[in-house]
Amino acid sequence: MRKLSLGQQTFNVFNITFLTILALLMFLPFLNVLAQSLSDSEAVVTGKVFFLPVDFTWINYQYVFSDASIWRSFAVTVYITVVGTFINLIATASLAYPVSRQEYMGRKYVVFFVLITMVFSVPLIPNFILMKSLGLTNSLWALLIPGAISAFNFFVMRAFFMQIPPEIIDSGRIDGCTELRMIWNIVLPLSKPVMASLGIFYAVGHWNTYMAALYYVNKPTLWPLQVKLRQLITADDINIDPSASQFSSLVHSNPEGIKMATIIIATVPIVLIYPFLQKHFVKGMMIGSVKS
Repeated sequence: MRKLSLGQQTFNVFNITFLTILALLMFLPFLNVLAQSLSDSEAVVTGKVFFLPVDFTWINYQYVFSDASIWRSFAVTVYITVVGTFINLIATASLAYPVSRQEYMGRKYVVFFVLITMVFSVPLIPNFILMKSLGLTNSLWALLIPGAISAFNFFVMRAFFMQIPPEIIDSGRIDGCTELRMIWNIVLPLSKPVMASLGIFYAVGHWNTYMAALYYVNKPTLWPLQVKLRQLITADDINIDPSASQFSSLVHSNPEGIKMATIIIATVPIVLIYPFLQKHFVKGMMIGSVKS
């Protein structure tokens, strides 16, 4: 094992210390939210809760789990995350693969037009008029179709496809594969790292859908979880089931605890998925960084 110099050891100590402090600064607000969601209403109102629960209780989560509107918003978010990510990956791969092949003569023009969308974004009002004329407003399609292809993710996937040796594509054609079968049986199995990493990007974007839903969806039954959370935080839109009298005093005495519990429920699922895709995500981040 090579012995590190004094400068390298000093840098490693400084780097580890800095990253540890940075990680704590990012984690402590989440820990505070978790502690408030598990604390008694009096402790939350009086400001006694910091990083550990005070007078531990599950009542905030019991309320959230009993609120049908929150579960409906959760189901909407799961739906647009799963279906939207599938549409994103299919649409991005369908555009990125042809323009990555040298035999496609118009690829430069397609790349140029996609690049323009990264520089110039569509203004809100014309975009809303277009969505309304297409009949997409007040439907979940308004959250799925307009962002089907991300320009940045398109260039990342195109760079990955360009690294696939042409000999593999040629061998598939010699064996009689159609373009569609070759993509399904050869290209996509080789593209698991980029599909997984871009899938994370797309899934996180759909899970955190807020602005598009705020602009294009007016039906409360179609609100995703982030818009529902906004209603809880800004408008104190907390419903009380008449049959659940044990929550009536909670809503008036500790609405903050309910809000914090909803934030945790909205955050935890996407955080739990990441470790299972981390290895693919790390591989995907290196795409295009090394040329052979």
